[in-house]
Amino acid sequence: QVRVAESGGGVVQAGGSLRLSCSASGDRFTVKDMGWYRQAPGLQREFVASITDVGSTSYQAFAQGRFTISRDNAENTVSLQMTSLKPEDSAVYYCYVRAANQPTWWEEHDYWGRGSEVTVSS
Repeated sequence: QVRVAESGGGVVQAGGSLRLSCSASGDRFTVKDMGWYRQAPGLQREFVASITDVGSTSYQAFAQGRFTISRDNAENTVSLQMTSLKPEDSAVYYCYVRAANQPTWWEEHDYWGRGSEVTVSS
C-alpha cells in the first residue's frame, strides 16, 4: 500500500504565497503521475494540477500562471507553489499519486492523502 502525506497548509493573506508538499512512501512501487485536487465546503472536488514521471505538467485554468507544480523523482515528492492567492482558493488540498505495485507493473492505482487546509483571508 502506498501512503501519501501532505504538508504546508495554513492561513495566508490575499495576494500572498504558499507552498504545499506531498510525499509518497511504501514498498515496491513505481510512480507515474502526481498531482493535486482541492475541495471547498459544499463544493465538488476539482482538479488543480498534475505532473507526469517525465515532467509534463497540466493545470486547471484558475491555476495557470499562478501555481507551479514540481516533483523530485528520487524522493517521490511533489510540490505546489501557489502565488497571488485569492479568497476563492481557500479549500482542502489533496495530493494524489498514481502508482503501480510490483509485480503488477501494468496495473496502476490512485492513492490519496488526507488533505491540507489552505485559508486565504481578504
